[in-house]
This record gives sequence, C-alpha cells and structure tokens, in this order.
Amino acid sequence: MRRTVDLIRGQHVEEARRILRFSTLGASHDVAKLLESAVSNAERSPGVISDNLVVSRAWVDEGPTLRRFRPRAYGRAARVRKRTSHVTVVVQTMGDED
Repeated sequence: MRRTVDLIRGQHVEEARRILRFSTLGASHDVAKLLESAVSNAERSPGVISDNLVVSRAWVDEGPTLRRFRPRAYGRAARVRKRTSHVTVVVQTMGDED
C-alpha cells in the first residue's frame, strides 16, 4: 500500500489517475477509489475545480491486525496475521499552501 501511495504523492490528480490505472501493484485499485472519493469531496466545497487539484499529502498508517489460525501437520496450528491499513489522501488546489 505504501509503495502505491508513494507513486501519487505530489502529482496532479489526472496524472495520479493515469499512474494508478496502469500500475501493476495490487493496492492501486483501492487507492484509485480513495483518490476519486477525495476529489469528489473536494469538489463539493465552493470554488474548487477538479482540474486544478493536486495530491498534496498522502500517507499510510498501520491498522488493526486480525489474528487467525491455519491448521498444520500433526494437529498443530500456525498463526496467520491479516494486516490492515489506514490510508489518508489530501488533495488541494495548485495555488494553496499549507
């Protein structure tokens, strides 16, 4: 997930969409949906045009880990950790500075 987010950080929104569309990384579809959600949320505020949006900040934090068990030989069990993540994408217009 972090590798995918690193690809789009600092990019124009249209360029980020292109990068995610042709990326072979597994998380690119989920990050693309997240980017579309961030753009549609930004368009709801007055005076924002989607053509001027840039991915200003994007980061991935660790989420809760689900612990499951997989049966193994001789009646044993092995722990399987299903990891999740919290992804944040911030878009803003080109002229705005934080």
